[in-house]
Amino acid sequence: MGAALAACAVLALAGCSAGSSDSSAGMAADQAAPAQAPLEQPGVAKEGQPGGQQQAGGTSARQERQLVRTAAVELRAVDVTGTLTRVRDLVTGQGGYSEREDATPERASVTLRVPGERLDGVLASLQELDDAEVVRREVRTEDVTEQVVDVEARLANQRASVARVRGLLDRAGTTSEITGIEAELTKRLSELESLERRYEALKGQVSLSTLTVTVGSRPAPPAAAEEDGDQGFLGALAGGWRALTTTVGWVLVVVGAVLPFAVVLGVPAAAYLWWSRRRRGEAVEAVEAVAPSPSAGA
Repeated sequence: MGAALAACAVLALAGCSAGSSDSSAGMAADQAAPAQAPLEQPGVAKEGQPGGQQQAGGTSARQERQLVRTAAVELRAVDVTGTLTRVRDLVTGQGGYSEREDATPERASVTLRVPGERLDGVLASLQELDDAEVVRREVRTEDVTEQVVDVEARLANQRASVARVRGLLDRAGTTSEITGIEAELTKRLSELESLERRYEALKGQVSLSTLTVTVGSRPAPPAAAEEDGDQGFLGALAGGWRALTTTVGWVLVVVGAVLPFAVVLGVPAAAYLWWSRRRRGEAVEAVEAVAPSPSAGA
């Protein structure tokens, strides 16, 4: 009997121990399960799945396009200088400025920088300039979005690289380590500055478009015909006066053209005529002096 009771007690303890072990294992498994299989957040795709590609494509599609626009306009005007001044004032009024200018009385050229969103308005205003005719217009657009995105990514990487090198410099312990890290930091800072200059140049070309305006000279248009009311006495008087002034002008032109020849040839001719007349007079006087008088003969 005692042996039987002892055997039952051992079996009961073993069963309790097994149950406790199974419960502990189950609790541990329940606690570990969320860590091993976390719930996926909605809208977040795993790496390598199509959802990730679609999300990247959507981000790229939402990227604002970066456009560099350049324009060239050729004008013909009677007053070249005045037209150039009006073009410059027009661009200045739209927030632009003159970058380079080359002007003569017959032809002028100016390079202007215009805010990109106002370029179309400036071109339309050039079409409406008084006493100026647009003979050529050219507009070019270049998409530099990929270049801007590439430079932005390289800038971010370069800034992170500079930060890492500075962290190494703070932890350097020897002079040789400090010297080597400082040289590397200088190199990376130089590359960072070069990328920043390139980025600023790209953004400047996007924000300010380049406009080149050339103004050439053209003859003045003919005067408008006079109205019927001016064809009376006053019109005839004005016409006669114009004819008189034109005739006097032509006479003066002819006199001016002949005068040099008259001076060069007329003076010797006048002297010769005076000398010839004097000789004839002297000859007549000599003949009269030699010939006998009629009264003396009688």
